[in-house]
Amino acid sequence: MKTIKGPALFLAQFAGDEAPFNSWDGITKWAADCGYKGVQLPSWDARFIDLARAAESRDYCDELKGVAATNGIAITELSTHLQGQLVAVHPAYDDAFEGFADPSVRGNPKARQAWAVDQVKLALTASQNMGINTLASFSGALAWPFVYPWPQRPAGLVEAAFDELATRWLPILNHAEDSGVDICYEIHPGEDLHDGISFEMFLERVNNHGRANMLYDPSHYVLQCLDYLDNIDIYKDRIKMFHVKDAEFNPTGRQGVYGGFQGWVNRAGRFRSLGDGQVDFGAIFSKMAANDFDGWAVVEWECALKHPEDGAREGAQFVKDHIIRVTERAFDDFADGGTDDAANRRMLGI
Repeated sequence: MKTIKGPALFLAQFAGDEAPFNSWDGITKWAADCGYKGVQLPSWDARFIDLARAAESRDYCDELKGVAATNGIAITELSTHLQGQLVAVHPAYDDAFEGFADPSVRGNPKARQAWAVDQVKLALTASQNMGINTLASFSGALAWPFVYPWPQRPAGLVEAAFDELATRWLPILNHAEDSGVDICYEIHPGEDLHDGISFEMFLERVNNHGRANMLYDPSHYVLQCLDYLDNIDIYKDRIKMFHVKDAEFNPTGRQGVYGGFQGWVNRAGRFRSLGDGQVDFGAIFSKMAANDFDGWAVVEWECALKHPEDGAREGAQFVKDHIIRVTERAFDDFADGGTDDAANRRMLGI
């Protein structure tokens, strides 16, 4: 068994225009002061990384790692959530997602998609240059507008959407293979890969590609009323990344999963700071340890109530308290009387 690495922090929710959240040196010092040992780096944020340069220069990557290391921080993974989202965008969401793209490709869906594909490939190469073997991403979505349809979906619509999604991602997955990096899709509502079945539909179409893997985040499963513990056992061989995020689901006679178009504070299902929600992290960390998860426990802070800096500091300690330092021997080894084949046969009466 392996001891999970951590705690680490996903920086996307903390980046800002004020110090210490506006520079790589500042934010890594702050993360270390909060108690973190690693950070997941949003590859789109130019305040922290020049992605094209990172894909070209190992020396530059060494500089980034060196600044972080001086502050007591490791780079756990790069994230391409925003760029991955743009690999596949249904036209209904064109305007909503325009802000994720470089200004040069806005208003041009084909150019935007090509830019996004290139961005994810750059991040894969940059990960290789950093000696990192996993990359976080979203899958994007073509079928999501039809997830709960009225009128009913025409026959073949979902299949065509997943065929196209696979066509767009397969060259990226092949680049991931060349780079020695796993793409870990965050299984997330709003993405076509939003649960186990949809992930399997995609996996079948990319020929069970070895680089198509999962970012496990139990909060999204709580809000879908999905068994997040069983999910770990089903997909243990594909779960290569772990976001530690809490959530709660409190349905009423007025609202349930869909939330009645309410803001986060007033939804039946909402994300919470670690320890304030309903996720059984004791069971999750136990399963991760038993299944030899060989990655980082990365806090993703999202909460409608608590201040982010409080959530970050509390989250670091929460993860420390839940990481299981795995044992190197069985608890009853003290009673081992020794054995051999002949003794075993005598015990069995054979």
